[in-house]
Amino acid sequence: MSINYELLGMLFVYLVVAVFLLTLLTLILGAYSFKKQKILFPNFTLFILYLFYSPAKWICRVFSIREELVDEILIELRNAVMLENFKLSGERRAVILPQCMRHPMCKARCDPIIGYECKNCGLCDIGHIVEAAEKYNFKVFVVPGDSFVRKIIKSYRPSACIGVACYTELTESMQEVSKLVPVQGVCLLKDGCYNTKVDVDEVIRKMEMCHV
Repeated sequence: MSINYELLGMLFVYLVVAVFLLTLLTLILGAYSFKKQKILFPNFTLFILYLFYSPAKWICRVFSIREELVDEILIELRNAVMLENFKLSGERRAVILPQCMRHPMCKARCDPIIGYECKNCGLCDIGHIVEAAEKYNFKVFVVPGDSFVRKIIKSYRPSACIGVACYTELTESMQEVSKLVPVQGVCLLKDGCYNTKVDVDEVIRKMEMCHV
């Protein structure tokens, strides 16, 4: 039986074009929802953008759009989809912060299960978040990597979770954690390897949602 390579080539081209158009359409739909704060077909948009995550970023590069837009859309849609369940969650809640928020002079030690234990030294914003967390019945975890997130979810078993990270890591973590508990995400304002920043008021506002 001979193989019609010309037909296979045409089918491949049609498939690539279909994927491109579907991803572009989903990006436009997500961007509209993100800009207008009016969520349209959130689950469909999440599914397509996660499935074609790399092509979506490639499309952004082609049209000179910043790649972080893909992550912003995914994060905000996930926040919107999970918001009501997050508000109704039980009292055992967690805030997971990246260790890069620590001050360079931080002397907190790293526990192999729960990560760094904040000493409220006042050198960075983590202490302010810890103080607010105590008020709103959240426990703060400062972690050096994604493996610690899985350990915390397994050992602490929170009923809901707020995650803080850079765009790419937050997108991936929210997808994984959302399968287990309601989640809300806040992106870092300044990312990097150390001394990063987050909108502390936004993190606290997320905590307050559970007390409305």
